[in-house]
Amino acid sequence: MAGVAGKQGNHVTPQALQEFLTALNEEIHERADWGEVADYIPELADVDPAQFGIAVVLAHGTVCSAGAASKGFSIQSVSKVFSLGCVLGRIGEQIWTRVGREPSGSRFDSILLLELEKGRPRNPFINAGALVVTDELLTGRTPRDALSEIIGYIRAAAGDDDIHIDKAVAQSEEKTGDRNRALANYLKSYGNLKNPADYTLGTYFHQCAIEMNCLQLANAGRCIAGLPGAPMLLSETRARRITALMLTCGHYDESGDFAFRVGLAGKSGVGGGLLMVAPDRASIAIWSPGLNETGNSRAANYAAERLAQFTGWSIFG
Repeated sequence: MAGVAGKQGNHVTPQALQEFLTALNEEIHERADWGEVADYIPELADVDPAQFGIAVVLAHGTVCSAGAASKGFSIQSVSKVFSLGCVLGRIGEQIWTRVGREPSGSRFDSILLLELEKGRPRNPFINAGALVVTDELLTGRTPRDALSEIIGYIRAAAGDDDIHIDKAVAQSEEKTGDRNRALANYLKSYGNLKNPADYTLGTYFHQCAIEMNCLQLANAGRCIAGLPGAPMLLSETRARRITALMLTCGHYDESGDFAFRVGLAGKSGVGGGLLMVAPDRASIAIWSPGLNETGNSRAANYAAERLAQFTGWSIFG
């Protein structure tokens, strides 16, 4: 495994980083600690868990990658970062009257806190909170228009128009999305869903079924990381706030442990994707479809920790 010879303070040379990523890919495959795929979504149940890809976009624009960095995967809950960015652009701080900003400490699809807190989700990254964000994005428009906005936003962020919704995954989620239907109807019962539940759910399922690869996702994260030359889709303040939510809420009930071990903000998805940002330094995307007990990618989390150790990147200093 590559050492720290390429580091100068928190600066990492592209050559040293590339060597590290190549060695990391080999290490991940040698460890073969893949976890289990999200088998409750039939289209994801058939994905081979023994896959790994990583891409890092540095501040000056250099891209380093290894493994299956160009293979597409379902970004699932990573999409919540971008739908939140869309809504903040539309209505700004008003969204916080409908959804909180606190870690949940519970599973991503838990209904318990939603009941205790009378229909106001803890944060926009658990499923109930993401449904509220999607519902706000849907207000005053058709599901097709709302999805076009999300897709357009992500394409603009990535600088790549070849990003699409995997319709088979979306249909698979619709068939098995009973927990999300329960959450949507519970939100509706407390007056925290403005649109018909089926409209909001359909938009949400399709949003989660967006397919990207690590190279595209790392490029899309540049606007959150505040990298030079990134599309101006977020103000500095909003990018900083999204980063804070990624750190505190991006891994559900594993968020504190991820922050402790890695020290960088990240948002995971049950498709095995992980978007991570080192503000002003890098945007990172990692993918490995096997999940741990909390629904986060086992190999991606390990790789994130190894990368943070090698680079010295941390939002804490």
